[in-house]
Amino acid sequence: MELHNISKAIVFAVVDKLLRSIAEQGNPEKLCLSEQCRMDTVCYTLNRIEPRYVISSRGINHLDHNWGWKQQIEADVASIALKGLRMVSNKQRPASGEEALPDPTTCGLYFEIPTISGRVFDGKTFAPLAGIKVELWQDGKLVPMRNHNWQNPCLLVANTPGTYTFWPAPVQAESADEERVFSYSLKVQDPGYETIAHFFKAPAAVSSPFQANSSRPGLKLPDIYLFPPGEVEMSD
Repeated sequence: MELHNISKAIVFAVVDKLLRSIAEQGNPEKLCLSEQCRMDTVCYTLNRIEPRYVISSRGINHLDHNWGWKQQIEADVASIALKGLRMVSNKQRPASGEEALPDPTTCGLYFEIPTISGRVFDGKTFAPLAGIKVELWQDGKLVPMRNHNWQNPCLLVANTPGTYTFWPAPVQAESADEERVFSYSLKVQDPGYETIAHFFKAPAAVSSPFQANSSRPGLKLPDIYLFPPGEVEMSD
């Protein structure tokens, strides 16, 4: 049984519709329409509305048919989102302007690759590790990330012990019906441990840039345990 936050899905949809509308009107206020500003606006909005959870498709269908509720919350979200976008645009991060969303009349279709995460531990003490780099590879190259806030290699840091997260950049698709599973390898190496390479696959859905969001379930990889040279192990 899985929980679904209906408010989260509505916020992503409303923010995407708002950005599309602004772009189609020529962006008269010169607001920031980058991916980073989009996600900042989503976070701003989500922090100011109540979450609404359901645990079944029946619950989702019930809310979808409650048109009065849906129209009201979409109007409230749109108002909050526009305020948030204006605030975000006035306080842009250094790299935010480098990733403007494509023109909605010319943008193509893309494979939306899920976030990829996992944990790395010391194999003898079972302590989460920090100060070690985790790399994501494909076809002999480091995989490019979605934006500058996602790093590859990913450095394990003390305040998120043992945890790494990647969000690969979207890959252009030929058609909406195209299906693809991406093959990756995860590499973890440090002078005090045996190098580990973990191979895995990630299915990806086709979407347009205005539909892409991080609300889809991410891919969680098995825990990795590092050992001194000659002792390598990974959990099932």
